[in-house]
Amino acid sequence: MPSWLQNQMQRAFLEKNRYQIKLLNQCWFFYREKHCS
Repeated sequence: MPSWLQNQMQRAFLEKNRYQIKLLNQCWFFYREKHCS
């Protein structure tokens, strides 16, 4: 996972920002799909 994404995730978890966590998870999912296939 890229460091910028990890930082965003940590901030979202600290703020208990469910919407942002969901958004970042989707981001990461698409990112992984693109780079792994």
